[in-house]
Amino acid sequence: MKRFRLTACLVACFFMPLAHADRLYSGGAIITMNPEQPRAEALLERDGRIVALGALSVLEEMTDADAEHVDLQGHTLLPGLIDAHGHFGMVVSLQRFVNVASPPVGVIEEIDDLVAALGDSTTDTAQGDWILGLGYDDSLLAEGRHPTRDDLDRVSTEHPVFVLHVSAHLGACNSKCLEVIDIDADSPDPEGGVIRRRPGSSEPNGVFEEGAVLELLFMHLNLNDEEERLSWFDGAQHYFASRGITTIQDGATTPADLKLFRRAADEGRLQVDLVAYPLASLYGQVSQAFPYSREYINRFRVGGVKLFLDGSPQGKTAWLTEPYHEPPKGRDADYRGYGLMSDADLLAALEASFAKDVPVIAHVNGDAAGDQLIGSVRQARETLGDADRRTVVIHGQTLRADQVAELNENSMMPSYFSAHTFYWGDWHRDSVLGPERASRISPLATTLEAKVPFTIHNDSPVVPPDMMLLLSSAVNRVTRSGKILGPEERISPEAALKAVTIDAAYQYFEEAEKGSLEPGKVADLVILSHDPTEVDPMFIKDIEVLETIKSGEPIYRSGND
Repeated sequence: MKRFRLTACLVACFFMPLAHADRLYSGGAIITMNPEQPRAEALLERDGRIVALGALSVLEEMTDADAEHVDLQGHTLLPGLIDAHGHFGMVVSLQRFVNVASPPVGVIEEIDDLVAALGDSTTDTAQGDWILGLGYDDSLLAEGRHPTRDDLDRVSTEHPVFVLHVSAHLGACNSKCLEVIDIDADSPDPEGGVIRRRPGSSEPNGVFEEGAVLELLFMHLNLNDEEERLSWFDGAQHYFASRGITTIQDGATTPADLKLFRRAADEGRLQVDLVAYPLASLYGQVSQAFPYSREYINRFRVGGVKLFLDGSPQGKTAWLTEPYHEPPKGRDADYRGYGLMSDADLLAALEASFAKDVPVIAHVNGDAAGDQLIGSVRQARETLGDADRRTVVIHGQTLRADQVAELNENSMMPSYFSAHTFYWGDWHRDSVLGPERASRISPLATTLEAKVPFTIHNDSPVVPPDMMLLLSSAVNRVTRSGKILGPEERISPEAALKAVTIDAAYQYFEEAEKGSLEPGKVADLVILSHDPTEVDPMFIKDIEVLETIKSGEPIYRSGND
């Protein structure tokens, strides 16, 4: 039997395919996520499928003469990690943007830093072309506010300048940008959006909320050049694979995204599984060419439709039942955010999808939006009957305990953006929700106690797809300042791992194929430097992804970048 060390390089680059005989993994912890066999001494893989788990001596007898023995060297083997919610198409496109995020994602600490970072890009930008920035966070900027047109005019008055808020629900542009998109004092707010104005004036100050970002800005940006985006595709996949992810999501897919994904799949570029959820408002236009399916074609499928019910809690546009702790400047003390869909439109969208057995994932941050979704799903069930629909509450930041209790009976489950406890926990406590409500964001323990399946996610590119930090946020709930936010909502490492493996597979209706290490399942695997269930919980965020394996083939190895 041939043997090699984990550190030996079998492939020189990320996407080189390998033909191989049996692979037998042993020499470290093997966590299966199968309650019937939680641990195994060895795992045998053949032709991209798991053949058997058990004692090494028994599995050695099952291998062929050319089998390769992978020595884990004391490291930990797990099922491949599953991205329960994100925006892969945006990750591809936003490689064109300048990083204007604050630490630890970027280096921007004040608006002057942001202006300087964007200004550096003007030397490489053709006359009149857009200058684009991604990831500014008013909650972390020294000024505690959004950059305005006046700030961004310092970058350029010749180029249109646009910066996207870290939440992707707000943005800001300079005066040239306003001119290009034809927005002035007479421009009304678009439906579901807000154009912020100068104090005491109707003149735009350059900051946009929700639908104003999508309808007024993104339609003017040339982010859909297919050849350019295709050139960035492999790098974006590698980014996710380096975090141990073998299944990724695009949640809010545009027609241009669908074309790109199908082309990449047809050309054999997809090294991970990609599941797309077109916007429900567009699905009727694209469903014939891109129908919903539970079967992958060249590792791509459409997994359902996406709805947006409200906005961002860190951007203070999420729809709450109680007022914000500190309302945004210019809003009254009773400000609670706002919804993005009428009850009638939401019910119509749900019934149209349910009638065709097309799954729905719905962006819901505020508890008022949660009430709207749960009530509408209940109403649709009364009309169309019960079924295993697994409607997903995306983010669910402020779901109340009474709402969580209603999810199972309505065939619903939440996917929590639990990384908020680290990235914005202090902001939620001190400004957005206040101490009491903030302590209950991403109520994982409450959901676990209610026996409701749930997943956790990073919502990339809002934050990087760092799965170890995501697990840590669920287990520790430590904020940027080092404080614990809502200790009663912490969960065990084992429960957190379920949320990114077998329960995430369940969310996708793929639990028979993925999410646990069992005979017959796809050999989607990840090798970690340490066992997350054995280390000090505070060390989980520092665990390294050493190798990611998709259908038996290594697609990432640490040190090969």
